[in-house]
Amino acid sequence: MTKSIVAAVIGNALEWFDLVVYGIFAQVIADLFFPSRDPSVSLLYALGTFGISFIVRPIGAVVVGRFADRSGRRAALVLVTTLMLLGTAIIAALPTYEQIGVSAPALLLMARLIQGFSAGGEFGSATAYLAEQDPGRCGFYSSWQFASQGLAMLLASGMGLVLSLAIDKQQLYAWGWRLPFVVGLLIGPVAYFIRQHADETPEFELACTRTLGPSSGRPLPRWNHVAVGAGAVVVATVALYMTLYLPTFTKSVLGLPAAAGYAATVTAGIMLVLIPPLTGALSDRIGRIQIALPAAIVVGLLPIPLFAWLIGEPSAMRVVLVQLALASAIGCYLGVLPAYLSELFPVESRTTGLSLSYNLSVVVAGGFAPMLFAVLVRVTGNPAAPSFYLSFAAAISAVALVIGRRFRPAPSHEVVH
Repeated sequence: MTKSIVAAVIGNALEWFDLVVYGIFAQVIADLFFPSRDPSVSLLYALGTFGISFIVRPIGAVVVGRFADRSGRRAALVLVTTLMLLGTAIIAALPTYEQIGVSAPALLLMARLIQGFSAGGEFGSATAYLAEQDPGRCGFYSSWQFASQGLAMLLASGMGLVLSLAIDKQQLYAWGWRLPFVVGLLIGPVAYFIRQHADETPEFELACTRTLGPSSGRPLPRWNHVAVGAGAVVVATVALYMTLYLPTFTKSVLGLPAAAGYAATVTAGIMLVLIPPLTGALSDRIGRIQIALPAAIVVGLLPIPLFAWLIGEPSAMRVVLVQLALASAIGCYLGVLPAYLSELFPVESRTTGLSLSYNLSVVVAGGFAPMLFAVLVRVTGNPAAPSFYLSFAAAISAVALVIGRRFRPAPSHEVVH
């Protein structure tokens, strides 16, 4: 079991590390690849490129999801790791706008599209792989999906903090911003090797023996279950991208040093590593909804007063405390969410169902969230505007969970026609 967790976690952390690095260094990327007389316009272009890559996620979800449901979870994990490494390599070596002109942002977009396709298949494949290790401990094992995302956030923001303190702005813009992507390339071969030699999940192998084999046709997931799953994901994706946006918000809106934002995100990363496995394990004993619904309500109530408090007297300490509170609340929700989603779908269509639920929600609510946060602040003139969006997202997920209470968990190996 430990080998299986490592196989899923290290690759998933790498996938998210590369995505998180882009979000954390959005301002630097904006200046280097989308230069403009108005820094806020450059930032919107950079965040827009971050968001556009999410459009291909549902395509990756369907293609990789169906591949995983036919050929196995392990094969899909190896595929998405390869694609993510390709996208990361392009970004790490990419010349800037000053060096090659408009080709720079075009190639950056291409790399982000490759990463978006890869990430579209990563969530479903990794979550199904973890959830199917032990049905009795599905909550604990699958919680490592988001714990690994927290680990990626911790590593990426930690590098951002170190770089902001160790080198000056000129060095950061000259070469420093590339270092995290290079680190991702160094970790990548290790993730590829571990996943290549990982075992297939027992539940998938058993399902194959009860059908015509792994390459036979697989049913599509029920669309009402996909809709409920997507609704449940809304608050998770918005909250995670709120966490990635806060370093940019700290510097561009509050006028605080960049190190303050990175330190706050390090704090959030620690919480997102520690809390999900605890609540995931607890959900194996008391149930998923019993934890997820109260957590969604708390996440909905916190952002508005927290942002008002932060904006009233901005300081590095307050940024850290806001991240700590939000990450702790959403961490409770994230620990339960993968198991809840996994139990919406039978094993024969689980990866496809997981991938679609997650990525449809990410495209609609999460991928453009950082850009939307910046637009809301710019248009309304209210620095607290992003908090309203997060509270609204929490309300959507709470309603989805209430509706989903009438869905029974899918029995293992049940084929839905």
